[in-house]
Amino acid sequence: MNEPRKITIGEALEETAQKFPTHQAVKYIEMEFDKTWYEFNNKVDRIAKGLMGMGLQKGDHAAVWATNYPQWLVLMFATAKIGVVLVTVNTNYKEQELEFLLKQSDSKALFICDGLKDIDCEKALYSICPELKNCKKGALLSDKLPELKIVVSFDNHYKGMYHWNDIENFGVLVSSTEYKKRKASLDPDDVINMQYTSGTTGFPKGVMLTHKNIVNNGLSIGDCMKFTENDRLCIPVPFFHCFGMVLAIMACVTHGSTMLPLLWYTPMKVMHVVEYERCTAVHGVPTMFIGILEHRDFSKYDYSTLRTGIMAGSPCPIKVMQDVVDKMNMKEITIAFGQTEASPVCTQTTVDDSLEKRVHTVGKTLPFMETKIIDPETGREAPSGVAGEFCVRGYNVMKGYYKLPEATKSAIDSDGWLHTGDLATVDADGYYKITGRIKDMIIRGGENLFPKEIEDFIYTHEAVKDVAVVAIPSKRYGEEACAFVILKDGAEADENDIKGYVNKSLAKHKVPSHVLFTDSFPLTASGKIQKFLLREQSISLLGLESESKTETA
Repeated sequence: MNEPRKITIGEALEETAQKFPTHQAVKYIEMEFDKTWYEFNNKVDRIAKGLMGMGLQKGDHAAVWATNYPQWLVLMFATAKIGVVLVTVNTNYKEQELEFLLKQSDSKALFICDGLKDIDCEKALYSICPELKNCKKGALLSDKLPELKIVVSFDNHYKGMYHWNDIENFGVLVSSTEYKKRKASLDPDDVINMQYTSGTTGFPKGVMLTHKNIVNNGLSIGDCMKFTENDRLCIPVPFFHCFGMVLAIMACVTHGSTMLPLLWYTPMKVMHVVEYERCTAVHGVPTMFIGILEHRDFSKYDYSTLRTGIMAGSPCPIKVMQDVVDKMNMKEITIAFGQTEASPVCTQTTVDDSLEKRVHTVGKTLPFMETKIIDPETGREAPSGVAGEFCVRGYNVMKGYYKLPEATKSAIDSDGWLHTGDLATVDADGYYKITGRIKDMIIRGGENLFPKEIEDFIYTHEAVKDVAVVAIPSKRYGEEACAFVILKDGAEADENDIKGYVNKSLAKHKVPSHVLFTDSFPLTASGKIQKFLLREQSISLLGLESESKTETA
């Protein structure tokens, strides 16, 4: 293959359904949903026609605010087959954030489940749209959300909302000819998905991704793991994030591999699915794998069928990678690196890479992309081994941020390079290492400190379960490093223990000025540590408000 494939998401599914009609496509252990590729594709077609019958046009936006339901999975392909842009909503969003997203995205339809952790979805929606309680289904007139017309519940029947089971009934209004005509009108370069950046700082932005972005990225990702129709992937990562949608769902669909999704992550559910469904692969962010490895029942489960998977989403501690290889039998685990704006993976290790490369790097550039490291100050390309900003160009770069042309221009330069904001180095063989975020880099009295280097080392301490290093303001140095540490159950260590441990092996300026102990980290729904919240906590706990105000004045 000399260029990226030019097919739609729907066509990719149909190809797999034709190639492996009787193979298991997806199975849920928590709900009754077990489909072959032929059955799954047929279900998607029925829902797609129903959505057309409900009045959804090509180019309309439909948001989904739910955990990893089977309906979510069907909806992803049904909307793609009729040219409706699926807007994925972070399951951590509260009322205000949901209102912002629905308004900014111009969503015409919204699909919800009953509850998300501490959020009652229908109550939140009635609060935003009180008109919903008294409107005719499919004819909402909202003051706050003028574009929103259709609301569908996956679970129960509510006033003003359709139920998921109602959708197929609308399919009788659409002929097979009309349906085929709609599918034929699609272009692989059409925007088909909008994912909102996590919003850990500032307002989230809608990243516009195309069929071509998502299909080709999923294909390359699956290739790196050597996925086939015989692989079975446990999916505990959220669908709303690229990790779930592209690294998991599309990697499986483009290779005919079986999907075994979880409604949401718990270590116990992952261990259960891996053993009883004989999974060959599992995806997760480092905190997920740490939760599994540290679980009291870890040793009771069988991991012998595992061989591969992906650890990504945030910097991967080297020791965690090694433990996953040694203790979970994932000898062919890979690491992937990228960001939503790059649909998302830019580099990935492969099963053929040495363990050294798979543990210590994030691999090489995926096919049909260009990557480079530049000096953030000058824009010039940095020499091999020198840290700079990671940039990427190719089919995978987003169309832009929805209705935010200036933000798009600041992210993608005039030559088409996406500036990621990530700090990285590349060696002579083309393998990349991520050293942190430009914004996370700590400048201590003129010395550049990279949090990941300090985190990786502290993580090797026998008492440490997890660690995060953030910048804190300092009158003397401008900035200093503060380490937040989670100890293993039953383990003991104090600030001096951690500082002394670092001081023995790393340069003095890399020793954290402060070590704070905590039971957990604030995380996004996709598992990323919200370091800005840790920074705020450290400023408060250490009484550094005056330094912080001086610094930002």
